[in-house]
Amino acid sequence: MPHIHDIGLVLDRFAAYLTVEKGLSKNTAEGYLDDVQKLVKYLADAGIAVESAKPDDLENFVCTLHDLGIQPRSQARVISGIKSFFKFLKMEGFVEQNPTRLINSPKIGKHLPQVLTIDEIDRMIACIDMSKPEGLRNRAIIETLYGCGLRVTELVDLQLSDIYADEEYIVVHGKGDKQRLVPISPVALHLISQYIDQDRSRLTVKRGSENVLFLNRRGAKLSRVMVFYIVKELCELAGIRKQVSPHTLRHSFATHLLEGGANLRAIQQMLGHESITTTEIYVHIDRSTLRQEILTHHPRNRR
Repeated sequence: MPHIHDIGLVLDRFAAYLTVEKGLSKNTAEGYLDDVQKLVKYLADAGIAVESAKPDDLENFVCTLHDLGIQPRSQARVISGIKSFFKFLKMEGFVEQNPTRLINSPKIGKHLPQVLTIDEIDRMIACIDMSKPEGLRNRAIIETLYGCGLRVTELVDLQLSDIYADEEYIVVHGKGDKQRLVPISPVALHLISQYIDQDRSRLTVKRGSENVLFLNRRGAKLSRVMVFYIVKELCELAGIRKQVSPHTLRHSFATHLLEGGANLRAIQQMLGHESITTTEIYVHIDRSTLRQEILTHHPRNRR
């Protein structure tokens, strides 16, 4: 078996494998690569060549993550990245056997995602100061996040050419660069049109961002962190005490659709979930809402 003489080169090839062959998103691939680099350093510090790593070595690494207080969900992601790495090494002929095949991921309890009520979302929107230069943009961002159920990366990646206003659809570039059509409300379209005509047109757009929809005040593509900041600030102003992120608006979108009677398959397509089982978590949210309605309104429970 060949030895790994340049681990940096192998990691570069692994990164290409993740994005080109596996079709993972840039963020997921970078996360896997970062986790594998942690393992490489751990093995190097222990004087173990990557291609000579045994199952016990990898188990010890996983135990180290646990001892450091890394949460089970994060441990599971690290293990997933390591498994992909050794599968790649086997394909490339660096190892004969995959030492990760017997490593089990920690059990992760299923938690229902945090959801905002329609009233809370209305309060957030009401807190946007439309007199500020970024007011119209931020209103359009919240309406698009909630109205289309987008991931934050999908929002910041939206292009001007992705908007089909006459048909009231947008083209969304999801995980693994998979595209999907998502309906967009007339309200969101109107705000986007206003933002493009009034605010975006005043900016000096940076090179490479000419087709990007949402820009920062310097004319560059808006960052994911900035969207997190916008949502957090609006929640504070609205007096919402829940743990909220841009992804909460995506969960709220799905839950409110289900509560309104939307078909689970349709929600799956709009969210860009590959498996219906991923979408089915919202059924549990809807059931909890239904139970509360029964407890509150059923005559046998009002006695």
